[in-house]
Amino acid sequence: MAQQTTEKKITLKPLGNRVLAKRLEQDETLKGGIIIPDSAKKKQETATVLAVGPGKKLDDGKVIAVPVHVGDTILMDKYSGQEVTIDDEEYILVKADDIIAIIEK
Repeated sequence: MAQQTTEKKITLKPLGNRVLAKRLEQDETLKGGIIIPDSAKKKQETATVLAVGPGKKLDDGKVIAVPVHVGDTILMDKYSGQEVTIDDEEYILVKADDIIAIIEK
């Protein structure tokens, strides 16, 4: 009898005006062919939005929606957000206020 393994899939749903994103990968090689080690790589300020919270709730009960949508490529403050690792994948939770721009291609 074959034994089945059930893999637990963790989902992360941002609360309030927070956004879950995944940083875009930086090229590992420079023009001269030099390979950059992980320790020397600069953290990217660009990321792809994976999930969006419901928005910021004001004192009067109104909710201000987060201005980005799933799939958007964003530019965020350099040292903003909380890094999270789930199933060996790195993500970042960032407040909507720390998103500088949406990058349109």
